[in-house]
Amino acid sequence: MSTREWPALSRTNHIRAKLFDYLALTKPRIIHVVVGAIPAMLLAQRGTLAPLLILNTFIGATLMQAGANTLNCVADADIDKLMTRTSGRPLARAAISNRHALAFGLALSVASLSWLWWTTHLLAGLLAVATIAFYAVVYTLLLKRRTSQNVVCGGIVNAMPVMIGWSAVTGTIGWPALVMFAIIVFWTPPHSWALAMRHTEDYRAAGIPMLPAVATESHVANLILVYTWLSVIATLVLSVAASWLYAAVALAAGAWFLVVAHGQRARARRGVPLEPLRLFRQSNNYLAVVFCALAVDSALALPTLLGH
Repeated sequence: MSTREWPALSRTNHIRAKLFDYLALTKPRIIHVVVGAIPAMLLAQRGTLAPLLILNTFIGATLMQAGANTLNCVADADIDKLMTRTSGRPLARAAISNRHALAFGLALSVASLSWLWWTTHLLAGLLAVATIAFYAVVYTLLLKRRTSQNVVCGGIVNAMPVMIGWSAVTGTIGWPALVMFAIIVFWTPPHSWALAMRHTEDYRAAGIPMLPAVATESHVANLILVYTWLSVIATLVLSVAASWLYAAVALAAGAWFLVVAHGQRARARRGVPLEPLRLFRQSNNYLAVVFCALAVDSALALPTLLGH
C-alpha cells in the first residue's frame, strides 16, 4: 500500500467508527423488546397474517426504541462515566458530543411517530412518543436516581411495544393488550434485578439505588418471587383470549419460571449466594416461549377458551 492511500484509509476507518458509535447509542443489544409487538398484532386479528403491516409496525417500534435509548444515553452520560459496565459508551468516552446525540435521538423519535402514523394508525405513533418521553424523562431523570423500585415503573417502557402492535392493527387498545402489557411490566423486575445483581458495585459507584445495590439478597429474592408470580398469573389470565395450545405452554413455562424463582429465595434463606445469571436467562427464556406460543396460537386461530 502506498503512503498516498493512508489518508483515505484513515478517513474510511474514522467514518466506520463514527457510524458504529451512533449505532451504539441505540443500544442494539436490548432493542429486541420491540418483538413483543408481533404476537400482540397476531392476537388482535387471530388467523390473519398481514406481513406488510407487521413489518411497518416493527420498523416504527424499532425507531422508537432506538430514539428512546439514544436519549437515555444523553441523560445518563454523567453516570455512565462512573460505571465500568457503561464507561465504553460513546458519550462516556466523548466519541460523540451530547448535542449531536440529542439531535440524533430526537430525529429517530420524530421518524418513529411519522412512520407509524403514515403506515398504521395515529394512536400507534402517539403511544411511541409517550414511550420515548416516559423513558427519557420520567424513568431516566426522575425515577432511576431516586428510588430502588425504578425498574418496576421502567417495565412500562418494555411493555409499550405490545400496545403499539395492538393499536397498529385495531386503532384501539383492547383488554388482551392490557394483559400483555401487565405480563411484561411484572416480568421486568425479576429480569432487571437478576442482571443488576452482577453489577452492584457499578450502581453504588454511580449512586444509583438499584434494589440489589441497596437491599439484602433475601429482600431482593422475595420481591423477585412476588413479581414472578404476578407475571405468571397474568400469562394465565391471557389464556381466555387464546386456545388450549397457549394455555398449556403458559402453564408449563410459568411453572418452570416459578421453580427457578422459588429456588433463589430458598438459597437466600439458607445464606447461599443467589444465581443471578441463571435467573436472568430463565426470565428471557420464559417470555420468549410464552410469546412464541401466543404468536403460533393466534396465527393458527384455534378456538379460544371463551369459544370465539
